[in-house]
Amino acid sequence: MKSTAIKAHGVGRGHGPSLARRLYKRIERGIVPVLLLVGWEIFSRSGILPRALLPAPSQVIIAWADWVFATDGNTQSYSGHWILDVAASSFRVFAGFALAALLGIGAGMAIGWSRTAENLFEPVLQILRPIPPVSWIPLAIIWFGIADKPAIFLVFMGAFFPVLLSTIHGVKNCDRNLLRAGAMTGGTPSRLLLYIVFPAALPSIFSGLRIAIGSAWMLTVTAEMVAVKSGVGYVLWDSYYFLRYDIVIASMVSIGLLGFLSDYAIKRVGAYLLRWQRGSTLQKEG
Repeated sequence: MKSTAIKAHGVGRGHGPSLARRLYKRIERGIVPVLLLVGWEIFSRSGILPRALLPAPSQVIIAWADWVFATDGNTQSYSGHWILDVAASSFRVFAGFALAALLGIGAGMAIGWSRTAENLFEPVLQILRPIPPVSWIPLAIIWFGIADKPAIFLVFMGAFFPVLLSTIHGVKNCDRNLLRAGAMTGGTPSRLLLYIVFPAALPSIFSGLRIAIGSAWMLTVTAEMVAVKSGVGYVLWDSYYFLRYDIVIASMVSIGLLGFLSDYAIKRVGAYLLRWQRGSTLQKEG
C-alpha cells in the first residue's frame, strides 16, 4: 500500500509541472498583449488624458466592430467598409511586394554571382538606396496620378532594396566547397547557380522578404494618406481630420495585424522550404 501511494504521489508530481508548462505555452504569446490592453484601459479611464484624445480599448473595439460589421453605424461613412479598405491596401502591398521580390532576387543573384554585373549596377543602386522612399511621393504623383500606381511604386521602392541586399549577401556567402564539388561533377555555371547557389542563398533571401513586407505595409499606408482615396491608410488620415481617434487606432491595429499575418505567411513558407536546415540551426520545429 505504501509503495503504491508513493508511486501515485510520484506520478502526480511528474504530471503537474508538465501540465502547467503546456498551459503556459498555450497562453505565452498572449500575456504581454493582454497586459498592455488592461494597462491601456486603466490609463484611459483614469482621466489623466481626455478620453477623446486616448480612447479606451473598449471604445476602439466598438468602433472597429462597426467598421467591420456595420453594427450600429457609429463610424458613419466607414461603417461596414473594412473588408473593402483592407482589400484595396492589400492589393497595393502585394503588387509592389511581388514586383520588388521578383526584381530584387533576380538582380541580387546577378550582382552576387557576376563581378561584371556588380561593377555595372552596384554604384547606381548604392546611390539610390539611401534615398527615403517617401521622398519619391511628389514624383510618383506627377508620373502616375492619384490612384493605385503611385502607392505600388512606393511599395516597390521600399521593398526592393532589402530583398536585393539580402540576396547579394546570401549569394556571396555560398560555400566555395559546394561550388567546387558541383563543378567537379560537371555542373555548368547556370546549373551551379540554380541548384547550389540559389538554395544556399534562400535563408538570406527570406530574411530580406520579411523585412520587405514590413516596409511594404508602412509605405502603402503613407501613400494612401497623400496619394490615394481608399484603403486603410486613407481611413486613418481621414478619420484624424474628423477627430475620430478611435477609428485612427482601429486603423493602426488593422495595419499591424495585416503586417503580422503577411510576415507569418512568409515565415511559414520559408520554414517549409528550409526544413533541411532545422537540425543544424537554432530554428525550432513547427
